[in-house]
Amino acid sequence: MSTDILINSTSHEVRLALVEDGTLSEFHMQRHSEKGIMGNIYKGKIVRVLPGMQAAFVDIGMERTGFLYVADIHVACNSPETDSNSDDFSNNHTSPHNLPIEDLLKEGQDIVVQVSKDPIGTKGARLTCHITIPCRNLVFIPLTDHIGISRKIEDEETRDQLKAHIEKIRPPGAGFIVRTVAEFATREELEADIVFLMALWEDIIDEVDGKIAPALLYADLDITLRSIRDFFTKDVDSLLIDDPVGHRKLLGFVKTFAPQLGNKISLYSEDIPLFEAYNIEAEISRATEKKVWLRSGGYIIIESTEALSVIDVNTGRFVGKRNLNETIFKTNIEAATEIAFQLRLRNIGGIIIIDFIDMEDEIHREELFTTFKNAVKKDKNRNNILKLSEFGLVQMTRKRNSENLLQLMCEPCHYCAGEGMIKSRRTICYEIFRKISRNARRTEGSTITLRVHSRIADMLNIEEEPTLIQLEKNTGKRIIIAPSKELHIEKYEILWQT
Repeated sequence: MSTDILINSTSHEVRLALVEDGTLSEFHMQRHSEKGIMGNIYKGKIVRVLPGMQAAFVDIGMERTGFLYVADIHVACNSPETDSNSDDFSNNHTSPHNLPIEDLLKEGQDIVVQVSKDPIGTKGARLTCHITIPCRNLVFIPLTDHIGISRKIEDEETRDQLKAHIEKIRPPGAGFIVRTVAEFATREELEADIVFLMALWEDIIDEVDGKIAPALLYADLDITLRSIRDFFTKDVDSLLIDDPVGHRKLLGFVKTFAPQLGNKISLYSEDIPLFEAYNIEAEISRATEKKVWLRSGGYIIIESTEALSVIDVNTGRFVGKRNLNETIFKTNIEAATEIAFQLRLRNIGGIIIIDFIDMEDEIHREELFTTFKNAVKKDKNRNNILKLSEFGLVQMTRKRNSENLLQLMCEPCHYCAGEGMIKSRRTICYEIFRKISRNARRTEGSTITLRVHSRIADMLNIEEEPTLIQLEKNTGKRIIIAPSKELHIEKYEILWQT
């Protein structure tokens, strides 16, 4: 399978596409006006301690305060076989001596924290005192005396060699995690990462005493350089960027941390825009649609809320060839692969409920579950999948550190305020009729002017004309319709005139 990284960089945003066999599999975006803060390290100030939630609000200089759980204050890592790059290294820590948060933090206290999850929706950033600083091959854990190896490095001999290398060259008490990409790294490359990370940590420590909270101590790499650190694995064949400045920046970065990648990085200079040339623009547009068609003619529907996403599988136009059970099974199998792909592409996280079409055959149910489990293995984000329920539902969770693609690229509809539905025209008409009937006797005047949206006016004048005439008879008042395209379709004005 061929894998390429495409980077479209402009003065206002940088977009990164991970393309596998010509198909967009991951999409990441960083807008300069809305830059994410995940990975940043701050000197914060405790604003409020909440004993009832065993958490604290921390001012880090953002519009909203960050949220710090008691378990994230002091860290004792329990899982050495982890990989920060694959997001397996997180939340495996407990509060020391099981002390309550009110014994650990006080309001007004300064504290060094790192953002472990970007603000999402109405929630502020998730914070942790478990500091991790990633480099190309290693992740530095300055507060833990520990060596971890990525679970994705499966060869035991390689794991032992890497651990031995780190043990020999690491400073006493310094903790490191060997990332997946370092499986074939040389001792010199590992040592270069350690030297860089230790120097960076010293700079951060020096900043702590010199700055007044809230203050930024360390900003994570921008998306252009993260393309090398986080996405350029051994499976990636090439990186193509259309910005000369970004191209030079990438070459300078790999010269220091991954010189072997220099010949894989190219500058795109054709007249056709990069994302159009590789059909990425069209795929991004489809990735925000609620309905996703399957090749067979079936489709899936994706609905998301702030914490929960629901995916529904339907046969659609697919009628099969032999019998109903085979049609349903084939639709479900195709949907399982597509759903795993869409979760990764759209960066859907939190709780996810998948409503597959119900199947009676237990063998088919087992095969569907196995297919779905295998399909999500490509996903770097940690997930937990439960067996199919009796109702054909799959319940799962997927780790999320930032907003999903829909949240990044869209905003709530100004008409429905994000509800996804508005009142029907007939409902609005009947609401108007009720208000007129209720207030007609108490209001003087012989004429009523209805200022309504033009679509409501059309229904009142055509489909509801008999009801309108009867209402005039019942109230003894003349009703005039005044259309206005400027009005929200659900808004209207009833003007009583003498």
